[in-house]
Amino acid sequence: MAIEKAVLGAGCFWGVEARFSELPGVLDTAVGYEGGTLEHPTYKEVCTDRTGHAEVVEVTFDSSRLGYDTLLDTFFALHDPTQVNRQGPDWGSQYRSAIFATTEDQIRVAQAKIDELSASGAFRKPIATQVLPATTFWKAEEYHQRYLEKRGMVSCHI
Repeated sequence: MAIEKAVLGAGCFWGVEARFSELPGVLDTAVGYEGGTLEHPTYKEVCTDRTGHAEVVEVTFDSSRLGYDTLLDTFFALHDPTQVNRQGPDWGSQYRSAIFATTEDQIRVAQAKIDELSASGAFRKPIATQVLPATTFWKAEEYHQRYLEKRGMVSCHI
C-alpha cells in the first residue's frame, strides 16, 4: 500500500467529500479549510469570505490502487473549474476551484491535467483552477464531516 494525501477544493465540501469517499482506493476523507491566513478557522469565519481559505476535502488514498491522475479526473468532473470563486448557487473565494498539492509531483501532474483539458476543448471557458503548494489543512467542525451521510442524503448540488 502506498498512502498519499490530496487536498482539493471544488465548491461546497459536503458533496465533494461524498463523491470522493465512494472511489475505490480512497481510504479516508475529511472536510476542512486551506489556503487562508487565519489559524484554526471556523466555518462561520470562512463564510465571511475574509480569511482567504477555500473549502476543501483532504483525500487519503492508496496510490497503488488509485492514481493521482485518476483522482484529478474525478475532481474535474465534479464541478465547473472555469468558475471563479463560485460553484452553483454558492459564491465567494471559499468556493474556488483549487488543488493544494502535497508534493512536487502532484503540482506537475495537476498542471499537466489542466493543460490536457485546456487543449482538448473540454470546457468552453478557460480553466480557473488554482494549483498551489499545500499549506495547513484545518479540519472543519465535526458536524461537517460526512455531512450528507449523517443526514441520509446521497448528494447535493456541486
